[in-house]
Amino acid sequence: MRLVVDLNRCQGYAQCAFLAPDVFAMHGDEGLLYDPQAQEAQRERVAQAAAACPVQAILVDDLDRPDGAAARTPATAASGAGGEASDG
Repeated sequence: MRLVVDLNRCQGYAQCAFLAPDVFAMHGDEGLLYDPQAQEAQRERVAQAAAACPVQAILVDDLDRPDGAAARTPATAASGAGGEASDG
């Protein structure tokens, strides 16, 4: 599973870090670290994190799903996680 956080949109609310701590972590007050190629076992937690993001900054790419389903939307992540950093 691949995911991207729109770091220009992220406001550092940290909901993702609470819901999927193996995938997302806060660095300082506003910097977000995340694993852009989260393990499949983290899918449900990542989905919850994406759904909980107040600014919908988390995009999940389901092209890697074993069932062949293809989608890339924040809403898709709602049904389904160390990495990159930002300041915001």
